[in-house]
Amino acid sequence: MSSKPQSPLNIKLILLFASFLLLLLLFVTRTTFSSSSSQEKNSTPISQINLPNSANEDQEQQQVTKPSCPSLPLPQTCTKTPPSLANALVHYVTTNITPQQTLKEISVSLRVLEKKSPCNFLVFGLGHDSLMWTSLNHGGRTVFLEEDKAWIDQIKEKLPTLESYHVEYDTKVHQAEDLMKIGVGNDCKAVSDPRFSKCRLALKGFPSDVYDTDWDLIMVDAPTGYHDEAPGRMSAIYTAGLMARNREEGETDVFVHDVDRIVEDKFSKAFLCEGYLTEQEGRIRHFSIPSHRTRLGRPFCPLMN
Repeated sequence: MSSKPQSPLNIKLILLFASFLLLLLLFVTRTTFSSSSSQEKNSTPISQINLPNSANEDQEQQQVTKPSCPSLPLPQTCTKTPPSLANALVHYVTTNITPQQTLKEISVSLRVLEKKSPCNFLVFGLGHDSLMWTSLNHGGRTVFLEEDKAWIDQIKEKLPTLESYHVEYDTKVHQAEDLMKIGVGNDCKAVSDPRFSKCRLALKGFPSDVYDTDWDLIMVDAPTGYHDEAPGRMSAIYTAGLMARNREEGETDVFVHDVDRIVEDKFSKAFLCEGYLTEQEGRIRHFSIPSHRTRLGRPFCPLMN
């Protein structure tokens, strides 16, 4: 049975109705999408939703591990001047006394401190530059060993925060030649705690904590050594080298000032070793001495080519 043919009018109505339905579908779809986007913008962020205990603990842990001083913006606690630096600025601005070392000489130690600070820094001598060394090693420990007790009292009255100890020396500059002969003996080539060393040059009268600490830097700028009856730096140089070799591991940077003098020149070369010499600027020498405890059989001085 054949169907009744459709009139042209009916076909136009059907096409018009289909177009309307398509437009309506597009409108509904767009409206739904916009509504969803609006809800997402107005919804509570995930970070503010009450999470289970385990999730909250993870979030708290992440907050704890964040750096205490973010780069920007800086909180007030991060921009405050450290007390040691503030004291140094006030001290050196209000005095016309300058440190004994020149700017170039100080820069040798400064470059090492920039890499190692905060660290353990032992200084033979207490002087006008002591506050500077403490400030440059901000956050670390800087200890000064001084022969003159009256001088310690005078400095502590002005700078009570400095950690210093009175030590005694039983040598004289005029004994340097004899002590050099003793230093080449087997007892002085043995690496050990200076307190138990059989070498005549080893200093044994320091506070116990000085021997028990692994020093990252040692500065020998004392005791007095510019006249025959002065203690001289023979034992100080030898002991600094022995402490460096006897540390648990790693290496110690040792600096000797006034190497233009005979004692400082000869004793630093002999007991800190020319093979460990890394730099000289003016009157200061810089030696980098590795631990000898981590490598048995290491010679007292490295073999020179």
